[in-house]
Amino acid sequence: MAAKATILVVDDEAAARYALSRVFQAEFRVVEAGSAAEARERLGADRPDIVLLDYNMPGEDGMSLLRDLAAVPEPPVVIMITAHGSERIAVEAIKAGAYDYLAKPYDIEELRLVVSRAFERQELRREVLGLRDRLAIEGEFGSMIGASASMRELFQTAERVAQSDLPVLVLGESGTGKDLLAQEIHARSPRAKKRFVALNCAALPETLVESELFGYEKGAFTGAATARAGKFELAHGGSLFLDEIGDMDPNTQAKILRAAESGRVERLGANKSVEVDVRLISATNQELREAIREGRFREDLYFRLAGITLYIPPLRERREDIPLLVEQFWKKLQAKYGRPGPEMNRETISALEQAPWPGNVRQLRNTIERLFVLAGEGRMQPHEISAAISPEGTPVKVSENGIMSAPDLREARRLFEIEYLTRKLREHGGNVTRTAAAIGLERQSLQEKIKKLGIERS
Repeated sequence: MAAKATILVVDDEAAARYALSRVFQAEFRVVEAGSAAEARERLGADRPDIVLLDYNMPGEDGMSLLRDLAAVPEPPVVIMITAHGSERIAVEAIKAGAYDYLAKPYDIEELRLVVSRAFERQELRREVLGLRDRLAIEGEFGSMIGASASMRELFQTAERVAQSDLPVLVLGESGTGKDLLAQEIHARSPRAKKRFVALNCAALPETLVESELFGYEKGAFTGAATARAGKFELAHGGSLFLDEIGDMDPNTQAKILRAAESGRVERLGANKSVEVDVRLISATNQELREAIREGRFREDLYFRLAGITLYIPPLRERREDIPLLVEQFWKKLQAKYGRPGPEMNRETISALEQAPWPGNVRQLRNTIERLFVLAGEGRMQPHEISAAISPEGTPVKVSENGIMSAPDLREARRLFEIEYLTRKLREHGGNVTRTAAAIGLERQSLQEKIKKLGIERS
């Protein structure tokens, strides 16, 4: 016989708790709490499916507890009970995550109906989570694939994290898919219907990052012909993804910390702030602990961003995932180019598995496309494999393979840009700013080309 679902009744009045217990004790296991503090203890010990929560309680009120409940993984369904005529509070409760509300005095049959529907919703939510868990165990998380133990564990953790409202810090080398993980966490979160707004903190000059984040009023600076909302405002109700957070200057770090703590931002040139409700998801390929020790990153901001920390392992630490990734990329290329392409044999897979992949999944994807485009039909030859990836795992050398082997002008230009920019970056120690100045490009333009071509600064 299946165990009964649990209802937690939270009310400071003993008579009210007793009445509700009598109503539901035949169908549910009912536990009681006389305060928000006692309710927190019950949440850990009894793991209720449904919470009947009174708003008016001495000390911490029901709304405060509701907001905390909405932020935990796998939260219970909350039905708020308010005093008669508290419509404003009821609306606020729904916005804060309550499933429904009832005003005192309530009709018992109406209460039964609301609880019944809440239980059905909880059952459906768990069924969906169970399905997603199985997919995560099998090695899928949205567009991310990985059957290795480390990736399956990452997917399962990310699935749980997505259901909460905690800030997330994603760590990992460049090219591992930090942006894909951030997008999928948003897509599986209660904020999925709102916007996912992203900002690459390394792709913009320091002077522009602040206006991009917080927006500006007309006339705030030269060129500000109209007012513009910043990323925080655009992401209101949704998620704000701050990529390469470790490259942000200390002044902007302080303003992000202030916005995260207060829930308010002020546009440049404005004399008042506006309220924002965003979930922060950050990512970096830097070692933030080292940056904190060196004074380049604020420790208080780190703790604010790292509500949950997720680490994406580099491809060289999960080589068993390479065949799966190659299969996925190959199918997409066949659809893109409308042809089967050369035969992907065991020799090819073995060569790909042995490469170090400093550029991780992004470099692998670009290499696979070069193989698809440059190799002839039929069985792939060894020299065609080495033409796409050198023993060091670096991009194809145009001087060695010959730019004339490209099938069209577009591919020839792409191969030349990869080789040229790789060499220039190497000459300047991987420093994007110095490289951009040397070749006559804006830093942002070079950043975009590096990302598009899958080039690694190292």
